[in-house]
Amino acid sequence: MRWLIIIVVIATGLSAWGGHQLFQSYLDSSISLDSTTQYEVPAGSSLGAIALDLHQRGWLERPRWFVWYARSRGDESRIRAGEYELQPDLSPRQLLALLVGGKVVQHAFTIIEGSTFAELRKTLAAEPQVTHTIGDMADAEIMEAMGHEGVHPEGRFLPETYYYTRGTTDIELLRRANELLEETLARLWDARDENIPLQEPDEALILASIIEKETALASERPQIAGVFTRRLQKRMRLQSDPTVIYGIGPSYDGDIRKKDLTTDTPYNTYTRHGLPPTPIAMAGAAAIEAALHPAPGDTLYFVATGNGDGSHYFSTSIEEHNRAVQRYLARLRKRQ
Repeated sequence: MRWLIIIVVIATGLSAWGGHQLFQSYLDSSISLDSTTQYEVPAGSSLGAIALDLHQRGWLERPRWFVWYARSRGDESRIRAGEYELQPDLSPRQLLALLVGGKVVQHAFTIIEGSTFAELRKTLAAEPQVTHTIGDMADAEIMEAMGHEGVHPEGRFLPETYYYTRGTTDIELLRRANELLEETLARLWDARDENIPLQEPDEALILASIIEKETALASERPQIAGVFTRRLQKRMRLQSDPTVIYGIGPSYDGDIRKKDLTTDTPYNTYTRHGLPPTPIAMAGAAAIEAALHPAPGDTLYFVATGNGDGSHYFSTSIEEHNRAVQRYLARLRKRQ
């Protein structure tokens, strides 16, 4: 009888040990995925529902074991909602750590320097992971929803790459971009050159937006800022084509004609002195920096070189500028 008891105890122990080993082997095995896959845990999902869903998709074997493991660790109620990236070699043990750790997928949304608010809205509307709330709202309604009633939206969002999780609303992304713009503008304004003819941060933002549209070359931004700064100081009109284009609006067909330069709009810097009433595009930090720290010099004009590299020729007199314009036009004719 004693031997029988001993045998039963040994058998029970071996069975428990074998079960433990089998359970540990399960926890360290790989889930059934052929490739990296995105998986979303909806808010309010229970652990059992998640395990069953993963099992029904063919990814997770023994869903009850997975639930038991989570309960044994006290993790049943610690699963975080969100979108997760599941790797093929992920084990049930690692899967639980991932869901509890809340390391959700981050998506990227980029605002391009020189883009307009209309272009920003169009790009944002095409983001599939964003929850879209602004729809057909007017620009003014969007700004009001952000707490900026009466503020023109152009230029009020800093060009940058913003990371967000699935379900983030479009208004949240816009609010973040606006807050970063305000913070950046305030910081750079505090470190501005003392002799620039700008009275407030918004004027710097307006000038920066013109600089952003005039050149894509980082090395030229301070030079162009210098030209516009001297023109403002001398009470000369800025005569910036991008401001004319912005004033034309959606009807702009790609060409600026003489009548466009002479047709007065609030943004036509050929017909009006000073800065336009608002920015004409989204200006990056580098363009704002240039507006606040213009390069010194005597140049008052610039025109594209036509070399194909986006560069400009800078002149100190109208005669020199006119000759540069003729050279530019001659290069264009050779290419036609």
